[in-house]
Amino acid sequence: MSNNVEDATKKLTRLLLENPKSKVIFMVGAGISTSCGIPDFRSPKTGLYHNLSKLNLPYAEAVFDIDFFKETPKPFYMLAAELYPGKFKPSKFHLLMKLFQDKNRLQRIYTQNIDTLERESGVSHKYVIEAHGSFAENHCTECNKMYKRDVFENKLKEYEKNPKKENLARCKECNGLIKPNIVFFGEDLPSRFFENWDLDLEEMEKESSKEQLIVIVAGTSLTVYPFASLPIEVPKTHHRALINREIVGDFLKEPRKLDIIIKSHSDEAAQIIADELGWSKELDALMEKHGILETIVDVNDELESISKELDKLTINEKDNNISNKSNDYVTKNTPEISNSTDNASTDKVTTIADKDTPKK
Repeated sequence: MSNNVEDATKKLTRLLLENPKSKVIFMVGAGISTSCGIPDFRSPKTGLYHNLSKLNLPYAEAVFDIDFFKETPKPFYMLAAELYPGKFKPSKFHLLMKLFQDKNRLQRIYTQNIDTLERESGVSHKYVIEAHGSFAENHCTECNKMYKRDVFENKLKEYEKNPKKENLARCKECNGLIKPNIVFFGEDLPSRFFENWDLDLEEMEKESSKEQLIVIVAGTSLTVYPFASLPIEVPKTHHRALINREIVGDFLKEPRKLDIIIKSHSDEAAQIIADELGWSKELDALMEKHGILETIVDVNDELESISKELDKLTINEKDNNISNKSNDYVTKNTPEISNSTDNASTDKVTTIADKDTPKK
């Protein structure tokens, strides 16, 4: 552990200790779940998108493209089988957020993750805003009829037993494909995301909230909008802390005097925060309760499992035709086609390909 990491983390904890009534707004991404054995999406050679390149997809992100899903759903089934809730335990950072709730120091958690590990850690649903949805509920992609979690889950189990068989969840009303309420590229984010962010912004704009609401951003590349715009919209009167291996997003492009940069894995920072706040025994107890080992899980084992599943999965001739559609199809559907930040104002999920912004 470098002195810089420890010093920066202690700067954050001093702020929390000096303002004992302050609450935290967390903004988190896939980096807080990698120690659980879940690979992130964008890391070269180890990210899920890299592994999906084994399939004959028009582009890796097509697995989360709604039009592609309707025509070729099996790549998503393969991915869902690996990431489905119940296979992973929360990380130390997830449990730290649970402690913030228990200490009445939690304002909100905005998460890009679909792994539901915030819920698994014991954080109440009322605090968790799953910006990109989750596996908790399902809906028909044609008529929007809602279905309970087990409808897709049962079909997913059938798929796992026989990936080559046509075991797909379909709507009883219109025979459309059923998918979890995960936000695909081009789809709108849940209204709850915008409603709660408006409330939190309104609170932060109050003069009295300057030291009472602190924003902590962790484990995210800040490349997917509109989520990536959240730290930008935080008033400049408020402290923002970034816990990440790289400096990203607005912390890189428009750094502020009050920013606290902690270049560290989120679990490493979580331990220091717990120690400095006097919560280490409680964090240890939560880890023991969840059966979490101190060591960080190597994602290579999980990647090997995904790789084996990819080898089992074959795209039939019809699907190959879909995958090899003209460049026009790819251009219209791939989210990384713009170097402009104009997309930041959209309500739909997009990514910004920016050479100056490191991707996870």
